Amino acid sequence: MTNKERILEHNKAFVASKAYEQYVATVQPRRKLAILSCMDTRLTELLPAALGIKNGDAKIVKNAGAIILDPFGVTMRSLLISVYMLGVREIFVIGHKDCGVRHLNAAKIKEKMIAMGLPQGKIDLVESCGINLEGCLKGFEETDESVRDTVSIIKKHPLLPEGINVLGFVMDPNTGEIEEV
Repeated sequence: MTNKERILEHNKAFVASKAYEQYVATVQPRRKLAILSCMDTRLTELLPAALGIKNGDAKIVKNAGAIILDPFGVTMRSLLISVYMLGVREIFVIGHKDCGVRHLNAAKIKEKMIAMGLPQGKIDLVESCGINLEGCLKGFEETDESVRDTVSIIKKHPLLPEGINVLGFVMDPNTGEIEEV
């Protein structure tokens, strides 16, 4: 059975049994909180459980490394929409120990692209169009520093209104323990 078939079969049973009723929530987060976190699979259920976050409590934005590479890109866009349209008044940036984005670099990713059959010509074309793959595909060296940098980008953003509390944390992906940075 494919993932698609498995998901569609489960979804049909989920809806038929009205299992969705326990997840009913409003669009605006009850805690007026947005969380930027990593997309690491270990955090899918651990992060909300470790923070006591229930469905409807917070907006959770995920990306590789919980970082903002472009202050006017989609991650910051989501946070700004959360603030202006959904009532968010606090933003947590939560990185985690043992992150796969740590020490990541574009050269390694380009090697994998070619190994998986992507022609070098396509990479060259993208770069010749002005796309900086070195910047786009970079990681970070230290998690604490990365979280602090992301918090700083958010706090200093020219479109973020005053009074929005922005805090940074690092989570242990094994225990769920968080520490403020």
